Amino acid sequence: MIINQTIGNLTENPTEKNIDYLDLEWFETTKRIQRKRTRNGVDVAIKFLKEGQRLREGDILFEDAEKVIAVNVLETEAIVMIPGSLLEMGTVCYEIGNKHIPLFIQDDKVLLPFEMPMFRWLEASGFKPEKQSVKLLNLLKSNVEPHGHGSLGSTIFTKILKMAAPKDE
Repeated sequence: MIINQTIGNLTENPTEKNIDYLDLEWFETTKRIQRKRTRNGVDVAIKFLKEGQRLREGDILFEDAEKVIAVNVLETEAIVMIPGSLLEMGTVCYEIGNKHIPLFIQDDKVLLPFEMPMFRWLEASGFKPEKQSVKLLNLLKSNVEPHGHGSLGSTIFTKILKMAAPKDE
């Protein structure tokens, strides 16, 4: 079965039909093309996601008279933090974002996929991270363009130097 688009979401369109779930890891929700199998063994090929698009918990991929195929995002090990203030929220989000790690904001909590080095760094920095098994659903959309650091990319400083350099005639 080839899926080219979602046709709704279970939260907006509840159904009494049998629901066959397509289980996805959080990082699979942004894959543009993939082949998976539902819990009931239906082969599904997804071929529609554009850059920045993602599948969400409960997205309906197929519906007929008897059944619905919908997305289920699986739980995963995650670092969970409850910031004590806006300053702490901003600081922790900045530091995590600066390391280019996916960040999720859910129920006034900051979540990120579990990595022991990041967990230890957050503890050493005075935060109170917890390791929990959760569904990572609300990915914080970043508008940061791909870029390099140091000698990998051109910085604003090097651009200014080039503009200020004398022109050869």
